[in-house]
Amino acid sequence: MSSTSPSQHPSPTVVEGFEEFEIPDSVFLDQPMDGLPPLVDTTRRLELAAEQLSEGTGPVALDTERASGFRYGQRAFLVQLRREGTGTVLIDPEATGSLAIIDEALRGTEWVLHAATQDLPCLRELDMHPDALFDTELGGRIAGLSRVGLAAETEELLGFTMAKEHSAVDWSTRPLPEPWLTYAALDVEVLVQLRYAMEELLRSQGKLEWALEEFEAVRTAPPAAPRKDPWRRTSGITKIRGRRQLTALRNLWTEREELARHKDISPGRLLPDSALVAVAQAMPRSVPQLLRTPGFHGRAASKEAPRWLRALSEARQAEELVPQSVSSDSLPPVKSWTVKRPAAAERLRTLKPAVAERAAELGMPTENLVVPEHLRRFSWDPPASAELDQIAERLAEIGARRWQIDNVAPTLQKALRLPRPEQHDDAGNADAAAS
Repeated sequence: MSSTSPSQHPSPTVVEGFEEFEIPDSVFLDQPMDGLPPLVDTTRRLELAAEQLSEGTGPVALDTERASGFRYGQRAFLVQLRREGTGTVLIDPEATGSLAIIDEALRGTEWVLHAATQDLPCLRELDMHPDALFDTELGGRIAGLSRVGLAAETEELLGFTMAKEHSAVDWSTRPLPEPWLTYAALDVEVLVQLRYAMEELLRSQGKLEWALEEFEAVRTAPPAAPRKDPWRRTSGITKIRGRRQLTALRNLWTEREELARHKDISPGRLLPDSALVAVAQAMPRSVPQLLRTPGFHGRAASKEAPRWLRALSEARQAEELVPQSVSSDSLPPVKSWTVKRPAAAERLRTLKPAVAERAAELGMPTENLVVPEHLRRFSWDPPASAELDQIAERLAEIGARRWQIDNVAPTLQKALRLPRPEQHDDAGNADAAAS
């Protein structure tokens, strides 16, 4: 099946003997088959939508549209659903609030999402929690598809080409333009059909049970814990020198965060990280000095100047400065392992290619067979012996799923037991020293 530009109709195929007929390589989806439904933006319409969804049959396709980069946080500005017997439902959660009534209508129903980890957090904020889950994106990864975007999978498995020209628009815009709503409706138009096609593909590969285990792990995973000191993830923070500058950066970041939350705007649209870093380095004392700082300009810089100067003044006068670094249960950067724990570094160098080879044999990305963080933790703190049961136990402690353990534990055991040249060299040196 040929690949086409998202904004273009596929080129036709000409069959010998039937040159007068043009057979398209795929069918271009540009309109919902049932037409564009009215937007659910009132309590009454929400109640009717819940009734209709409860009367539908089979799995329900879901998708959300967020306004990342435009608004504060990751909340959903549009929720799309489609179910057999119901059709497509488009909900404006900004107008309706909680979707608990929709959640109740879908009790016991399998949800079909594409890249569920992106949608589940904002659906939880709307009081929606699946009882069962099928993730077509994750399924595509396990199946070994070279492209796992929704449009790519739909074209490869179903023969439909989808447009993606509105994927990065500001979904907080009101009223939502009709072309945007059409695009959003099409995202769930054939998602259930894709789910069945993906199920069949996974079954034919003997991977269906693996995928179902992964889907359940995604469904039941607890919400991510709040990051400790999230300001330390400011881009360019390595340019900061000294704890006082670091304290200034913390104060500036916190002020930006509070202002962004109040204005409901993405923090980066107020001031980019580079501007915060530049001001923390320069530590200006006046408005003119502040506004002359490279990258520190725009309405948020000038209008809120007293806010930024106050943050800097508090850092300048602070007796307790933020520490240069904080303790964490995160592993040290791998590049430092050679010095800090050379045996772990060597283990990781040995295990990575072995795992990659096994993943290739199974026809899936390495990171789906073994989460990279899991492999690093195993290498850093391995089991006491290379016995298969101990390897399996250690992988389970780290968080690996049963199907992953079954497939990778023998590979790890074999790799750990293989003699390495370094071992022979060390043994030879030891013998020489003893003599």
